[in-house]
Amino acid sequence: MAARGARLCSLLLLAALAGLGTEAKNSEDVRCKCICPPYKDHSGHIYNKNVSQKDCDCLHVVEPMPVPGPDVEAYCLRCECKYEERSSVTIKVTIIIYLSILGLLLLYMVYLTLVEPILKRRLLGHSQLIQSDEDIGDHQPFANAHDVLARSRSRANVLNKVEYAQQRWKLQVQEQRKSVFDRHVVLS
Repeated sequence: MAARGARLCSLLLLAALAGLGTEAKNSEDVRCKCICPPYKDHSGHIYNKNVSQKDCDCLHVVEPMPVPGPDVEAYCLRCECKYEERSSVTIKVTIIIYLSILGLLLLYMVYLTLVEPILKRRLLGHSQLIQSDEDIGDHQPFANAHDVLARSRSRANVLNKVEYAQQRWKLQVQEQRKSVFDRHVVLS
């Protein structure tokens, strides 16, 4: 299931790259940005316009010109114009990769959520069979978890290791509870 999801995501990524690679450069990918500070009684303003790099100056970008004819040169000298270029293809590919990884993690979480109860039932059932075969009078339900997991090490994978750690933790908690209750009885 996870392998199928990974293949699907990689195919979608390749299709997106193929579609994005054929596009011409968008007009939104290049712009000239002029930042003009306050001048006399005019407030500061930011101007953006899609122009070529050679036309990236105050005279071509600032429209409408906020000052009358003789002050235009003084106003334009105060403006700072920068030519900016970005790659929308790179941005789109980055977003696709991010969403693909997020989708894979979501699929993995759903997979673990659905498979964990099945594994628990199988492990608990196997543990109870071993207890009944050996006729152990121990009342701790996870007393044989270590033995069960030691026998199933032939299928050593991540889920078995997680189950082993979980069972070991539960056993430790039960031992701590038992020692606390024993101490409580002694102190009473």
